[in-house]
Amino acid sequence: MTQYGFDTLQIHAGARPDPATGARQTPIYQTTAYVFRDADHAAALFNLQEVGFIYSRLTNPTVAVLQERIATLEGGQGAVCCSSGHAAQIMALFPLMAPGRNIVASTRLYGGTVTQFSNTIKRFGWSATFVDTDDLDAVKAAIDDDTRAIFCESIANPGGYISDLPALAKIADEAGIPLIVDNTSATPYLCRPIEHGATLVVHSTTKYLTGNGTVTGGCIVDSGKFDWSASGKFPSLSEPESAYHGLKFHETFGPLAYTFHGIAIGLRDLGMTMNPQAAHYTLMGIETLSLRMERHVANAVKVAQWLEGHDAVEAVTYAGLDSSPYKSRMGTICPKGAGALFTVALKGGYDACVRLVDSLELFSHVANLGDTRSLVIHSASTTHRQLTEEQQVKAGAAPDVVRLSIGIEDADDLIADLSQALDKAG
Repeated sequence: MTQYGFDTLQIHAGARPDPATGARQTPIYQTTAYVFRDADHAAALFNLQEVGFIYSRLTNPTVAVLQERIATLEGGQGAVCCSSGHAAQIMALFPLMAPGRNIVASTRLYGGTVTQFSNTIKRFGWSATFVDTDDLDAVKAAIDDDTRAIFCESIANPGGYISDLPALAKIADEAGIPLIVDNTSATPYLCRPIEHGATLVVHSTTKYLTGNGTVTGGCIVDSGKFDWSASGKFPSLSEPESAYHGLKFHETFGPLAYTFHGIAIGLRDLGMTMNPQAAHYTLMGIETLSLRMERHVANAVKVAQWLEGHDAVEAVTYAGLDSSPYKSRMGTICPKGAGALFTVALKGGYDACVRLVDSLELFSHVANLGDTRSLVIHSASTTHRQLTEEQQVKAGAAPDVVRLSIGIEDADDLIADLSQALDKAG
């Protein structure tokens, strides 16, 4: 369906009328297992000789529609959905890594991701080197013989900074490693990282893709363009897999090798499965993605411009502002807008931030983003609390800033709410 426009694909990609009932909306296939035609059919499925449904930890018809839809919108070859954005990050790294291997990661990442890469992955024998990805020389210098990927966000959470994806992709290509881009804050409507050289794209589908704050989920999209057999660095994909009688994923499945590995090995053994009801909610959310993102962006521009002129505000990090050093990247990386996530630094510092959060009425104080509702959080005391102050500053979550996720309400109402709260914040 790739010949159709985005607005059409977000509704139709991956979905067909249910063959059993004619149901037009994708049904929720709330089932654990699937009946095999006969013993030969079962054996073929388990041996990866035939594609089909075995057990819902691995594959489910509702989830399969969502995987195809997200892959199509991102311009990828295939996708694997899982239980959360954090699960997607581990799933993305799992086929690439081994004890002693490392990744080069941006310092401008969501605080939970920084913690996952700083601490949790060490339990697998993996490690991460954090660098400012705007410093391309530092990125190159951080890569060594054990590096297996570069990881960044297209629009960074919380600061809204736009990454130079073509430059990072070039460095990754020269090193023979994939570039992994978290596209949660941008969505494929605003940015398609694969078109800028990314190998893999990850999402927290919890956020803008679902858009209504109802379910958690994650997704990994493979471009299908990386040669996993070229260097010997990725034996999980290029070498015989003992669990499947010596099958070589890249040799057997070609551009779908990574996707098949994610299902046949990743979901099979890690079990980070997305449930079909979550997939259903996300499918419904994606149907209005372009409409919502247009309003998100329009509101964010209006609110950010107003905040930039307020006496109590020290700075606004929104990349859509003319004052932003990242505005120049919009034309190539995010031509339809810089998203709706950014931070606001207050002259009153930490205390003023806390008073602002407590005084807002329309903005919901929650640890989430990408909802239709406008959201606020003081990152340094919540989502980035586990980081040192130096890490908080590097991540764009200093103690004197609040993060805003601008929703699709009336922008004038949002400005009025911010105005009264800033007056109370002092």
